[in-house]
Amino acid sequence: MKAMVINKTGGPDVFEMMDIPKPEVKPGYVLVRVLASSLNPLETKIRSGLTPAIIPPFPAVLNADFSGIVEQVGEGVTNFKKGDEVFGYVGGVKGEWGSLAEYTLVDKDLMSLKPKNIDFNTAAMFPLVSMTAWKAIIEKSNIKAHDKVLIHGAAGGVGHMAVQFAKLLGAEVYATVSGDEKGKIAKNFGADYVINYKEKSVEQYVNEYTGGSGFDFVFDTIGGNNLLNSFKAVKIDGTVCTTNTRVTLDLSLMHSKAIGLKALFIVLPVLTNTRRFEIGNILSEVKKLIEQEKISILKDKNQFKFSEITKAHEYYESGIATGKISLVNDL
Repeated sequence: MKAMVINKTGGPDVFEMMDIPKPEVKPGYVLVRVLASSLNPLETKIRSGLTPAIIPPFPAVLNADFSGIVEQVGEGVTNFKKGDEVFGYVGGVKGEWGSLAEYTLVDKDLMSLKPKNIDFNTAAMFPLVSMTAWKAIIEKSNIKAHDKVLIHGAAGGVGHMAVQFAKLLGAEVYATVSGDEKGKIAKNFGADYVINYKEKSVEQYVNEYTGGSGFDFVFDTIGGNNLLNSFKAVKIDGTVCTTNTRVTLDLSLMHSKAIGLKALFIVLPVLTNTRRFEIGNILSEVKKLIEQEKISILKDKNQFKFSEITKAHEYYESGIATGKISLVNDL
């Protein structure tokens, strides 16, 4: 079968089309004819060599998100059958196939039936960002109705999903953004208040919106040095959840405010082969919310074919993309 692979790490031009063996079905897995995928920051990090511990062996087939049609099911698979329309999180990391190919092999626990009211291209944009936001907001936040929730990077892929989940829980959502255009995006997805972090300091918006006491929960989709801003913004004995703790920080402020810190590493169940069923369970809940039209996805205006994956990475790394970048299988 044809696949877009990398045989070394580097810039976007390391992708090449190759004929590789079609994966053989094994117990607990499903062979899927891939119709679409989407681009996540994770794939650019793997491709560039920033995450050597999780890169698949060369020739490596990348990409976690997928949608497609079940071609064959392995022994022990009872929840899917040939012809089912599905979407999910195949992995695209060490130990699992990626989706930039004609076919991919998917653990039955990492997928769900596709929502009936959206097409394959749209379905393939949801998995990673919705799973990450779900973990943060639904599972780790303990948000109650009327709680004040601050979401950093609220117009981003994970951020705008988190806004929607927080609103479903009845929270009052405050969104940090870098400008007016992203502010409109955050508002369109349900944010109650938009904060331009380039114009207001953390101290200013904490005083303005919480009377200086801080937010009940802070979800930091930026991470790194922005963690310190999250510590400043959260209330005493509040909780911060982040997607990125790769930074060296003085944790004195965290200790002095008795802040709870929760880190997300969404590929952990795939890498460690533990509790993978949780991913399928989340995707099934996300499917229901999509079909009930309670959540939607921000799509970038540009769409790329699998054979144009180099252009897609270049476009993403230019910093001008707004929303999830759709990838359509043309192999």
